[in-house]
Amino acid sequence: MNSTSAEPMLTTDLSLPKVHQGKVRDLYALPGDRLLLVATDRVSAFDVVMPNGIPRKGEVLTRLSAYWYARTSEVVPNAFVAILDAANAAEFGVTDPRYFGRSMVMRRAEVLPVECVVRGYITGSGWKDYLATGAVSGNVIPPGLKMCDRLMDPLFTPSSKAEPPAHDAPMTYEQVEALIGEAAANAVKLRSLALYRYGAHVCAERGILVADTKYEFGMLDGEPVLIDEVMTPDSSRFWPADQYEPGHDQPSFDKQPLRDWLEATGWSKSPPAPVLPPEVVASTSARYLEAYRRITGDDLPPPAA
Repeated sequence: MNSTSAEPMLTTDLSLPKVHQGKVRDLYALPGDRLLLVATDRVSAFDVVMPNGIPRKGEVLTRLSAYWYARTSEVVPNAFVAILDAANAAEFGVTDPRYFGRSMVMRRAEVLPVECVVRGYITGSGWKDYLATGAVSGNVIPPGLKMCDRLMDPLFTPSSKAEPPAHDAPMTYEQVEALIGEAAANAVKLRSLALYRYGAHVCAERGILVADTKYEFGMLDGEPVLIDEVMTPDSSRFWPADQYEPGHDQPSFDKQPLRDWLEATGWSKSPPAPVLPPEVVASTSARYLEAYRRITGDDLPPPAA
């Protein structure tokens, strides 16, 4: 397994126009209709960015997204162009090797204001909504399910896209239609479900259950195309299949050690967040690297810098 000792990237300093800065990604404009999506090693929990990062996390997010883009592009169109690396750095005008392997060149799309969540299991906010109303995003679910039970069929449970400190809110399919139009709503629903079914099948063969995941789409050449990250430990709940046991929370290949530590500290979940101890950083980094290895069958390539 790759070393987790690489210095994490928390900020970016490219001499390009910065279009947006999210909790994890920084978005820069490239010439023409291209964008550079840089996945830093920042990590957030409870909607707060932590003061220290998780080594190699950004590379996992970028390379795993590219893995899925390559395997789904014939079925679901996307805006992906390339991972920035030494071979194409001059073409795109970014030659700092710190950005290689963690940055995606994308075609510019008009982002649709919907988080396209697909759930295969009832957990997280979906479980809370089910307990309160018997439904998730307008999908009525049979009574009697236990926490983390598998759903009979994957559900499209969209939510609004909110900028912090606001939180995403569940949407019904009818609300999505009203927001982006019937044709786009139907396309993102069908494409999200197709992506989930394929991804869940691939992961199941590798001993991972995809409890739920989130996709984002943008309009490009008149149709909704897949953008941003795809089926990563940040956008998905990955559970080890050999430890699956409904009725309680599951172990997962994501930020679980970090969340558990924060809960135990009694932190108020408001900024500023406490500094993460080295053992929490190391265990979280190891989970991201293991998710990448399990899904792709390969170790993460060594960092360029």
